[in-house]
Amino acid sequence: MGKFEVKEVKSGIKFNLKAGNGEIIATSEVYTTENACLNGIESVRKNSVGEIEDQTVEPVEAKKHPKFEVYKDKTGEFRFRLKAKNGEIIVVSEGYKAKASCLKGIESVKKNAPESPVVKVEA
Repeated sequence: MGKFEVKEVKSGIKFNLKAGNGEIIATSEVYTTENACLNGIESVRKNSVGEIEDQTVEPVEAKKHPKFEVYKDKTGEFRFRLKAKNGEIIVVSEGYKAKASCLKGIESVKKNAPESPVVKVEA
């Protein structure tokens, strides 16, 4: 099972969703309070049921929020972001060389987010 790791950073507090193997699947924005960070985790749990909108193919088949958006970054790597029902980005992924790996990352979020415990870690 995965886990949400909450940690303080210079500018606030953030979380990483990690898979059972310890790999980071997705990273949050930086929040100003721990409570806001915990609310972000709950939002990931609720919104991880979203469909996948693949923005790397034409035409893009738009999906309703919540959704995972797959896109290519400036370096040509595949990434995903999870958007909540209100359209806000909740978490983003690392860069992947292969689109298949990016899609596996999304499946890992869907699998791990609903049940993963929250763990506080020292920075």
